[in-house]
Amino acid sequence: MPGTTSQNLRMIGFDADDTLWHNERFFQLTQERFAELLADFAEPGHLDARLLEAEKRNIGHYGFGIKGFMLSMIETALEVTEGRVPGEVISQILAAGQEMLSHPIELLPHAREAVEVLADSHRIALITKGDLLDQERKLAQSGLGDLFDSVEIVSHKTPETYARIFAGHGEGQAMMVGNSMKSDVLPAIHAGAWGIFIPHDLGWALEHADPPRAQTRFREIADLGKLPALVAEIG
Repeated sequence: MPGTTSQNLRMIGFDADDTLWHNERFFQLTQERFAELLADFAEPGHLDARLLEAEKRNIGHYGFGIKGFMLSMIETALEVTEGRVPGEVISQILAAGQEMLSHPIELLPHAREAVEVLADSHRIALITKGDLLDQERKLAQSGLGDLFDSVEIVSHKTPETYARIFAGHGEGQAMMVGNSMKSDVLPAIHAGAWGIFIPHDLGWALEHADPPRAQTRFREIADLGKLPALVAEIG
């Protein structure tokens, strides 16, 4: 791909889920189905809280993604029913997860245009966490794979992760774009990069964090359509 025309900003990283394509809405639809399956055993609000606690406990074991979500649902079902959950309910939880794993990818507005424009002037990378096979599937179905100079599917997004990916680029020469303040913005800024936040209508509670308003390398834009102009402004 062509080299950068910028004297400063040289590399741009993009998050995948709910930044380039829809993702969280499938989790929420499945969680609603989960509540219906267990309606005889727990109120939806209580069930949601128990599921969130299970997800917190299990991230270290299963990582991020659909498979860990499925296992957390099964664990929660066993807990709230005191081990009496019907086998048919477990079967339907597994079926719901399998549907998520095969759901077609739908790009968010302006995703393709933004990636195509910036690929002509900067080195661009996809930086995502989650299940390796599922993320590879989604990238292949998105039609965006050939536009990226590199693809990084990581277990966790930490300052050290970004420092490794952005190695060779000085402070302010790299940028991370995503919908998670906790995973995309804050650790990238701590690693010396720009952190660009694009809010999504749906968010996962475990990804919430306060915005770093005092940071000079923090920006928030409404959608990916605003990104090329922001990149040009930063220079």
